[in-house]
Amino acid sequence: MAKRIVIVGGVAGGASAAARLRRLDEAAEIILFERGEYISFANCGLPYYIGGVISERENLLVQTVEEMAQKFNLDIRVRSEVIRIDRQEKEVEIATADGKTYRERYDYLLLSPGAAPFIPPVPGIDQSGIYTLRNMADVDRIKGHVDEIKPRRAVVIGAGFVGVEMAENLRHRGIDVTLVEASDQVMGPLDAEMASLVERALRENNIEVIKQDAVTRVEGAEPLSIHLKSGKKLAADMVILAIGVRPESKLAKEAGLELGERGGIKVDEYLRTSDPAIYAVGDAVEVKDSITGGYALIPLAGPANKQGRIAADNICGRQTKYLGTQGTSIIKVFEETAAATGSNEKTLKRAGIPYLKSYTVSSSHAGYYPGATTLTVKLLFSPAEGRILGAQIVGRDGVDKRIDVLATALKHGLTVYDLEELELAYAPPYSSAKDPVNVAGFVAANMLRGDAKVIHWDELSANEGSRYFILDVRTTVEYEGGHLAGAVNIPLSDLRARRPEIPRDRPILLYCKMGLRGYVAARVLEQRGYQVYNLSGGYDIYLAANQKMGEGLEKDGPLQQTQVQGEEVLQMSTKTVKVDACGLQCPGPIMKVNQEIQKIEQGEVLEVHSTDPAFTNDVRAWCQRTGNTFLGSEKTCCDTVAYIMKGAQPGQSVSCSTAGQSQGKTVVVFSGELDKAMAAFIIGNGAAAMGRPVTLFFTFWGLNILRKNEPVSVTKSFMDKMFGMMMPRGSQKLKLSNMNMAGMGPVMIRNVMKQKNVSSLEELIQMAKESGIKLVACQMSMDVMGIKPEELIDGVEIGGVAMYLGEAEQSNVNLFI
Repeated sequence: MAKRIVIVGGVAGGASAAARLRRLDEAAEIILFERGEYISFANCGLPYYIGGVISERENLLVQTVEEMAQKFNLDIRVRSEVIRIDRQEKEVEIATADGKTYRERYDYLLLSPGAAPFIPPVPGIDQSGIYTLRNMADVDRIKGHVDEIKPRRAVVIGAGFVGVEMAENLRHRGIDVTLVEASDQVMGPLDAEMASLVERALRENNIEVIKQDAVTRVEGAEPLSIHLKSGKKLAADMVILAIGVRPESKLAKEAGLELGERGGIKVDEYLRTSDPAIYAVGDAVEVKDSITGGYALIPLAGPANKQGRIAADNICGRQTKYLGTQGTSIIKVFEETAAATGSNEKTLKRAGIPYLKSYTVSSSHAGYYPGATTLTVKLLFSPAEGRILGAQIVGRDGVDKRIDVLATALKHGLTVYDLEELELAYAPPYSSAKDPVNVAGFVAANMLRGDAKVIHWDELSANEGSRYFILDVRTTVEYEGGHLAGAVNIPLSDLRARRPEIPRDRPILLYCKMGLRGYVAARVLEQRGYQVYNLSGGYDIYLAANQKMGEGLEKDGPLQQTQVQGEEVLQMSTKTVKVDACGLQCPGPIMKVNQEIQKIEQGEVLEVHSTDPAFTNDVRAWCQRTGNTFLGSEKTCCDTVAYIMKGAQPGQSVSCSTAGQSQGKTVVVFSGELDKAMAAFIIGNGAAAMGRPVTLFFTFWGLNILRKNEPVSVTKSFMDKMFGMMMPRGSQKLKLSNMNMAGMGPVMIRNVMKQKNVSSLEELIQMAKESGIKLVACQMSMDVMGIKPEELIDGVEIGGVAMYLGEAEQSNVNLFI
């Protein structure tokens, strides 16, 4: 007699089970009940339809009811909810959309009810404009709101997979998004420092991230007022609840089936429930964690599909085991990708499993081939035999390929030594001769062999300088852009020559940007008898883990950086120089910037293209330390573009480190107005009084300050004479920038200055000359404006851009007045 099989729920688990059952048993009677309208749709694609990445709604429908019923000879009943299981009679009770109920008999019952979004029990959470996202009806409501209401502000509660994907896709629609997360990090499957790299991508795309806070109530309507536990209030035109999901196990519980500790349906290795005639699959079941051996709720589409297939095998008598879930997952976050497999540190600690960890940063493909980006790889492995316990990767390209290799290695019990030996496909556009997976294996194996002693970011404390001699082996340029407190900078290239400067009375804690140079330096010093520890993952992991976007640039809100386009930069400057730093390994990009900025003039702009995901933050910190101006950045399909102006913008205060720099001050005096001229000389005289070398470089209208007050007989062309007649001759003829009042303003302010014993401009000029301030007139500007050397006051030097740049490069302050 043919088996009668009833399936409760479609989508991943139920639909895959139905298809597999039919392929194994043509005679079976298969009935699938679905309380919704659709039995097979791409629920993972729902956020991308809202964001417009997937343009056609129909593309989300994997199989229609008609297609699947005909293809697999199934009895599919939608808008039909199974409300009760009678195990004794082997019957289920069904409620239809029109309110009727009836019963159906089964020989085998397969439960695939899935999981429902968790809705917090807070006041006002059920009002209009607040949504969850689980099915096609949900996506239609959200898409309709976005398309018709056109909200300006959205709040997404929960920073897991759905929350982050929704935040990104709402941002794609031009909506200002705030992402609220109750825990201390986004993306729970990742460890905190790796999640920080994801958070950086969110902030760089102007999503505000609020952590360790939760919604307590919702008030208002247009707009909604979201009250948080911290006391903050957020205004929103719509809210997405993405706090997590709970297994839909009510039906199973009421039928007396055994549930697990986490509320999911308990199943054995054959996916049987406590009733041998009833199987369960998908998000509603608790499955064995293949790493820890414990049981967990792991709501992922891949495992649900496999479980549906295995349950079908067992119903048909094939005795197939489900060996557990390792939780392999991946997510796109704007241009970045984050992925994980196996256990994270939090899980291993809870399970009491000993582990070691390593960090590596590698190129996605050969650095010399265009478009290479970096991958940050975290590997967790056992300290005894090196068995892989988990892995996490954040990067731009090639993350999926590497996490799949590591997931396969983990599944089959491989060790870090095996990763060293893997022979993976290599050609310059796709990888390097040493693939990032191989490199992760090399580093982890070196740790186990004792070739590398490491210290991790979470093992550092504020007083490391008393325990270790902290050695920074990056370049001087990198060091000046930010470093660990108390660190001494000896670049790797100078290490052997400067080794006598390194003390032997305490251990050495050394670091570089990503870890490789630190490892090389450690090998040099260890073989000379030093006790050395390398900071695993380098300075970049330390900054990310401590929520810093460059030394001293902590961010609790969205990055306040201007997203600029090339055309806008061209309006800011007379010249923009394009620099290609793509594919360069550390410290390549920042060194390239440092080299190229020496070649341009003050006020000119570098347009730097880089594929290093940390480059924007590195260069922002570098600009702060070197007195240059970070104008902004933009993302392209292939790289990140940063715009850097040499020197400071007019009116911009300059804050930069003086480590390794001259204390000179350089001022470009462009204005010929009295008040601005006085400001230039007051600043210059003040700096000179502090013993600082000062250069005032006068150009265009500023040249009039240096003209003699009395006429000088010189031969000029007609045009030059006309220029001379129209411009003020000397300091006594200068106008005010404001309140000039037909010449009365300068007279009045000079009288006030005299009454209050303030030095006049002429006295300030004389003081500057006596203090040794270098006064330089721009030769090019003199030629343009028809000013001859004989017309200038005594003590003025004539120079050009090269002379000015020479002085500027010896200064740590450059002002433009």
